[in-house]
Amino acid sequence: MSVKTVKPVPSDIEIAQATELLPIVKIAATLGLGEGDLDLYGKYKAKIHLDVLERTKDSPQGSYVDVTAITPTPLGEGKTTTLVGLSQALGAHLGKKVVSVVRQPSMGPTFGIKGGAAGGGYSQIVPKEDFNHHLTGDTHAVTAAHNLLAAAIDVRILHEAAQDDEKLFNAFCPANKQGQRRFSPTMLRRLKKLGIDKTNPSDLTPEDKRRMFRLDIDRASITWNRVIDISDRFLRRIKIGLGSEEKGMVRETGFDISAASEIMAILALTGGMADMRERLGRIVIGTSRSGEAVTAEDLGVAGALTVLMKDAVMHNLMQTVENTPAIVHAGPFANIAHGNSSIIADRIALRLVGQDGYVVTESGFGADCGMEKFMNIKCRTSGLVPSCVVIVATIRALKMHGGGPKVVPGLPLAPEYTDENLDLLGRGLPNMVAHIGNALAFGVPVVVAVNRFASDSDAEIEMVSEAAVGAGAEDAVMADHWAQGGAGAVELAKAVIAACAKPGNFRFLYPLDWDIKKKIEAIATRIYGADGVEYTPAAEAKIELYTRLGYGGLPICMAKTHLSLSHNPQLKGVPKGFKLPVHDIRASVGAGFLYPLCGNIRTMPGLPTRAAYYDVELDLKTGKAMGLF
Repeated sequence: MSVKTVKPVPSDIEIAQATELLPIVKIAATLGLGEGDLDLYGKYKAKIHLDVLERTKDSPQGSYVDVTAITPTPLGEGKTTTLVGLSQALGAHLGKKVVSVVRQPSMGPTFGIKGGAAGGGYSQIVPKEDFNHHLTGDTHAVTAAHNLLAAAIDVRILHEAAQDDEKLFNAFCPANKQGQRRFSPTMLRRLKKLGIDKTNPSDLTPEDKRRMFRLDIDRASITWNRVIDISDRFLRRIKIGLGSEEKGMVRETGFDISAASEIMAILALTGGMADMRERLGRIVIGTSRSGEAVTAEDLGVAGALTVLMKDAVMHNLMQTVENTPAIVHAGPFANIAHGNSSIIADRIALRLVGQDGYVVTESGFGADCGMEKFMNIKCRTSGLVPSCVVIVATIRALKMHGGGPKVVPGLPLAPEYTDENLDLLGRGLPNMVAHIGNALAFGVPVVVAVNRFASDSDAEIEMVSEAAVGAGAEDAVMADHWAQGGAGAVELAKAVIAACAKPGNFRFLYPLDWDIKKKIEAIATRIYGADGVEYTPAAEAKIELYTRLGYGGLPICMAKTHLSLSHNPQLKGVPKGFKLPVHDIRASVGAGFLYPLCGNIRTMPGLPTRAAYYDVELDLKTGKAMGLF
């Protein structure tokens, strides 16, 4: 259904709350789903059962479109808004079967600086309040599972320190009234890993008992923090074990934001319930004092993690303001994780839209961050091949890359951004050209979407379009979906349809059998434009460790700033003459990647002086949330 627009454009929350929502069962019906395929969470949101994936496994798949962007300003350049506007244009205006597939936002930034992440203007996913807050509880499930594993680590260290091998054995395999002992399912998995071919605990030798039940975790090696879905800078570094009953087991640790959890990355990359169970078991939390990896399976907690995550693995069905279907699932950040929604959501959506339909998804931040990981990690894991990449550009961001004044959230834009300035814009165009080249390197057709702001002039838009096509884009189209909804993105949708019809030559940037350094250096030099890579001694030691442990064949998920093609957020445009510093490398073995840390990457955001929560209030008469933006 097309939306009726008004001028001036109301606030996002006013538009969202004025939307005539369809019952979610009607949205599901447009995709061929019945109420029996859903778990309903009220009238306007639902989870889709995983058996739909099996039932539709032989269905033809639609075109697969990834929306990314140039290097953004701190304000963001409207990727989600563009994604929704494009989907609305395809579905509500051109009559195509389409599904928007997006990440669920973290509540930390929602209540901090960023505000809502459901799109904007007349291109939003609704209900907006649900989208930006609890939704169906997936992030809470991730938080609970992550912290259960954290608790299991420290309590294991405590009890191993207080008990000898025989006491540990009796604690883990207690005898019942008949004197019989048994192994739990997770213990049987550890026995297999250790090569101990015994099914009766009473048959274990003293050496078997020690190998089986004493993990001997090296406390200095632990990489598993706690998480919470609130931006709380005071939890970045903490000391635990200060209680009188913890027997002096004090150590320093910290909290990350829940979106940074490896369990969130697993949710986004898993292929189903059984695969998730295996991935959760493979999570590495550190090493033993002998240098062997210690996993969630070793700690005996992987089965419980799966139980906590069993509903979260089902994806969430919602709708746009023009009543086209939207699937919301998983929310890994793109600067510290791979920044894409789930493989499960994409697979089901592609089959539900059919051969002539379209699935439009989004990669976080610029093409150097989320899109590179979409290609090298997500598509490699899923086996799906993208049909087209849409790169969102704004005149504002390009002027910043041309040397414009600093863009600060909450402060008015300088005149250079609101007045026509072709010289400044021209100096910033190389950033867009670099991102187009990066997308083309994967063999996928590119369309540039110029996300229009009211102050953009026709001459500026024409300059961007000419540069984009000159750099190899199939087309470059101005889109005004924020003010007009899908009607403002019809020409963009037509360009995307044409690009998807063209043959592609999809390829990865690197093969997995390259060594760790070679893969890192391929990304640094070919995507970021670095002259090379510099490794600290700590990073060198991790490369040696992970190679020895057999993790060298994993893909690379670079953790770096999203505000520059380089590691330095102050370097705008297309930086040259720099080497990428790698300070450390960590392993997300369950998710299936290694992530080098390049620069100071915070995994726990902080709140500003005037946080977004100041404006959030509940209307006690209507029950509606106010103040979201």
